Amino acid sequence: MISKRHSLRTAVVGVLGAASLAIAGTAMAATPAANVGVAQKAVPAKAGITAKPSVSSVPAWQLFRVTGQTNGLKPGSKVTLQQKQHSEWVSLPASTTISRNGSYSLGVKLGLKGKNDLRIVSGTTASPVFNVTVR
Repeated sequence: MISKRHSLRTAVVGVLGAASLAIAGTAMAATPAANVGVAQKAVPAKAGITAKPSVSSVPAWQLFRVTGQTNGLKPGSKVTLQQKQHSEWVSLPASTTISRNGSYSLGVKLGLKGKNDLRIVSGTTASPVFNVTVR
């Protein structure tokens, strides 16, 4: 004959056993080894562009270079120089393509005298603003 005490003890052991299995299962799911063979989506890197002019000051219409590195952009994509004119960004006829290693080099001639705010853009991605003074 099974007593009440024995039934209660069996129920408690069963609940504790189920709880420990649940905790162990959660711990197993959290470990990377449990997910072997499961394909995970790669999070795309945030696109970015750097830009560095070869000079900070230049005579009007003298050639200088803007070089930089990109990440998250496809090689062969076009990068274009933009100039701030009257609080609007205007694309200049100076562009090049991104190389296989993500770098670019762009020859530039500016004629607008004074401090020029410039940036490099590709699609919706833009570099930080840099300045070149034209004398």
